[in-house]
Amino acid sequence: MLLSDLLARGTESLTSAGVESAEVDAQLLAAHVLGFSRGELQAKSISNFEIDDVGEIEALFQKRSERIPLQHLTGVAYFRNLALTVAPGVFIPRPETEVVTEFAVQALRAVPGEPIAVDLCTGSGAIAISLATEAPNSLVYAWELNPDSEQPLRENIAVNGGRVNLVMGDIAEEHPLFQELAGRVDVVVSNPPYIPTGAVPVDVEVQLHEPELALYGGADGMDIMKVVSKRALQLLKPGGFLVVEHADSQAKIVADLFEADGWRQIRSHRDLNARDRATTAVKAF
Repeated sequence: MLLSDLLARGTESLTSAGVESAEVDAQLLAAHVLGFSRGELQAKSISNFEIDDVGEIEALFQKRSERIPLQHLTGVAYFRNLALTVAPGVFIPRPETEVVTEFAVQALRAVPGEPIAVDLCTGSGAIAISLATEAPNSLVYAWELNPDSEQPLRENIAVNGGRVNLVMGDIAEEHPLFQELAGRVDVVVSNPPYIPTGAVPVDVEVQLHEPELALYGGADGMDIMKVVSKRALQLLKPGGFLVVEHADSQAKIVADLFEADGWRQIRSHRDLNARDRATTAVKAF
């Protein structure tokens, strides 16, 4: 079968299933099986390239049409400069989190010497590893509760480099490292669970396949955010920097929470789609 015909069939199938990025996903799945980059695949698709055995590719098209996330099918999620291992049960990093990460990277780069950063609720390690590799003088600690994330996390840290210390545990529970780091940290960053318990995620893939531990933050979505705020106050130096991700409808709630906790210079920031998805704050001197 011609590769161009196979891609057309895959795109049609994924479109019918409601996959918004149908053409791109069909290309990426085929490229994954064939061992091509997406650019190589596109070049071959216009040069009468033929495939003898299309079974594996068509099987992936079928799974994607069932709204299994693309990243779970390929095993890879791309984030900033990283290619991260992900698997079922591991929260998939998303483009809006890259903006949150940029605030943290820039804050770390502004600190002389060897700054310390803490990533609370690290998931795949996307933020923590980005900090460690893009601000290479920094020392990063990453906390994660979900046991399904541990093996991919350790692999991502080992493969991508940077000084990242992984701690598996609940950020709401005391840990000796919290006491050791108290008042010494320059930057705290978090993409915590913030979906209200009764809410239904818009994306079908999120509804069906993302770990609940990474999604839901109590009745108003703020249970873990409250813990992040208190823990960051414990960890940061006076003048230390906090950045968090949240839903666009939660910007005021987060700002009010931070104000009540005594944070200063509280600011909301928009993502690439002009939605208020991040809040920064500074610990008082």
